[in-house]
Amino acid sequence: MRIEVNKIATLTGHSDSIYALDKGTVEHLIFSGSGDKIIAQWNLKTFQDEKFVASYPTVLYSICHIPEKQLLLAGTSDGNVHILDLEKKEEIKILKNHTSQIFNIRYSIETNCIYTAGGDGNFAICSLDTFALIKIEKLCNEKVRDIDFNYETSEIAVASGDCNIRIFDLKTLLEKKSFVGHRLSSNVVRFSPDGKLLLTGGRDGYLNIWQVGHYKKLKSIPAHDWAIYDIAYSPESNLFATASRDKTLKIWDSKTFQLLKVINKEKYDGHLFSVNKLIWSIYNNYLISAGDDRTIIIWEIKLPMVS
Repeated sequence: MRIEVNKIATLTGHSDSIYALDKGTVEHLIFSGSGDKIIAQWNLKTFQDEKFVASYPTVLYSICHIPEKQLLLAGTSDGNVHILDLEKKEEIKILKNHTSQIFNIRYSIETNCIYTAGGDGNFAICSLDTFALIKIEKLCNEKVRDIDFNYETSEIAVASGDCNIRIFDLKTLLEKKSFVGHRLSSNVVRFSPDGKLLLTGGRDGYLNIWQVGHYKKLKSIPAHDWAIYDIAYSPESNLFATASRDKTLKIWDSKTFQLLKVINKEKYDGHLFSVNKLIWSIYNNYLISAGDDRTIIIWEIKLPMVS
């Protein structure tokens, strides 16, 4: 498969590293969260900020937009999760279940829960209605880094700094399986859209592919020169992208796992430093990356026209 990559725009305004991205209130908007303690909203049509700014007392490591509830959750370096009601434009709750960085926040309408991954080694689950703590579990003495859901098998995957990937039952929250994902920290977990595969990225720079069920390792790819921080599938699921501390993002064929493009500073005027976060928007099929260089870059990924 051949693809064409075009840099569409660079969004600037944050004054520190950008650690978090999420989809905005409509399909052409996105949220970003930064070490400058600010969440901004950006317009993918005009490539300008939307005059939406929420500021927080400490560094932002994660954000989670819940459109069904009109909520925006912000995870900070002190272990708090701030809940902002977007309709009322006011903070309605602070969850204080962790003691250090909130690296990931996810939610499920199916289970009506919020899930948080903490630098304190804890994995916490709260009610999406009352925000009450349902369960908190100390998984390890290292950081818990990432969470993803597989609704086909009703499972949750959790990546952590002790190198392990843990699989939990989505309904009972009981641990079903634990296995070593990477030689160094396991940083990111991403189920394929069809629920048949689990992709993981680690501090070792490897992209590992696991068969869902018994979680046998199918493939191990030395994908990056340094830690992998994020994985994002395209809206059509035929491609996925990886982001790394090695300053690159890479585009892959999701069926063959063939590397299709390396997007770097030299060839594509990409990021200067670590690429921390990705989202692949349904708006114009834009791939959006953010990193330590304080910029958000909008990429157009085009497949060749079929004659």
